[in-house]
Amino acid sequence: MLTNDAKGLLCLYEASYLRVQGENILEEACEFSRKHLKSLLSHLSTPLVDQVEHSLEIPLHRGMPRLEARQYISIYEADNSTRNELILELAKLDFNLLQALHRIELSEISRWWKDIDFATKLPFARDRLVECYFWILGVYFEPKYSTTRKFMTKIIAIASVIDDIYDVYGTLEELKLFTHAIERWEVVAANELPKYMQVCYFALLDVVKEMEDKLVNKEPLCCMYYAKEAIKGLVKAYFVEAKWFHAKYVPTFEECVENSTMSSGYPMLAVEALVGLEDMAITKRALDWAISVPKIIRSSSLIARLDDDVHTYKVEQERGDAPSSVECYVQQYGVSEEEACNKIKGMVEIEWMNINEEIQDPNHPPLQWLLPSLNLARMMVVLYQNGDGYTNSTGKTKDRIASLLVDPLPM
Repeated sequence: MLTNDAKGLLCLYEASYLRVQGENILEEACEFSRKHLKSLLSHLSTPLVDQVEHSLEIPLHRGMPRLEARQYISIYEADNSTRNELILELAKLDFNLLQALHRIELSEISRWWKDIDFATKLPFARDRLVECYFWILGVYFEPKYSTTRKFMTKIIAIASVIDDIYDVYGTLEELKLFTHAIERWEVVAANELPKYMQVCYFALLDVVKEMEDKLVNKEPLCCMYYAKEAIKGLVKAYFVEAKWFHAKYVPTFEECVENSTMSSGYPMLAVEALVGLEDMAITKRALDWAISVPKIIRSSSLIARLDDDVHTYKVEQERGDAPSSVECYVQQYGVSEEEACNKIKGMVEIEWMNINEEIQDPNHPPLQWLLPSLNLARMMVVLYQNGDGYTNSTGKTKDRIASLLVDPLPM
């Protein structure tokens, strides 16, 4: 019987996460297989029990590809009955060689970060460079994406600082000046900014200019126009939320969701992910597609914002941040916080199904355009499943980072 077949149930469970809207049978299969896998856990032995526990925590389709590879190598090694020693050795060598490259990249980025000295000059901002690199490693881990990976890490690290400026430090007048300076994108615009903002502003302009210089004679320079426009869109969304906060305005749930699609940062990162890829021609069509925030990017962005809000809204309330989607839903519909969170979790599931639908569509755009959005959504599961694993990167986040960037696989 299937109810006693752990491997069969595990396959059914994993497959159910590829469902799209309307596939109710797969939704039922997900609940059925989850229930019976949990009941079988105490009867399973290693390595199958480890595989089942890991899948119940994070299904393969929603996991970080690099972490999933690390986990499976250990499971494969523990299976004495079927493992091939040559394949195992090759997998370990491949993992360790790639880990060495990632360490070199992180070392380079760390020197850049220390040279700017964000931690001293902007002590109010989160100092999370390693976590930023880990986040982008979830988008691209292959050696051929090294240049784009380093560029995206620098961008997301600066965006995190800008987010903190808008959330917790800047006055409304200062934020207006910064938003205007970003819109101008000129060195002289920094003259209007306070000293602490100049640090962040110059760092951002320098990173984009550095990438632009690397792309000379490689890619059409128009791609950097899109990179800048995506950043401008993010900062505008931050400013909207800042104005709401300072005016003590609680937006409707729909207003909140619409703006937070952009303020999640994912539409910006989806554009930056297409900049500088050396194994494909970056065309104006690809960049026009990404900057328009198509369905898959919007779904990934909503997963980012809504997942974040569900896990962090109480902390943000205590800190006095702008209203989260949870608070907006509670106020608009007069329900409890628990009911609002359940509703929002249901919306997240719908967005996951929308991502699946976009990828499974036989007429979809090139997969290389789509995969960054899928991988960005996956990183929300990895980082926010048990709270804000980015801001408070102890526990599982720390262990996961160590498994990818610190601890090599024993040969």
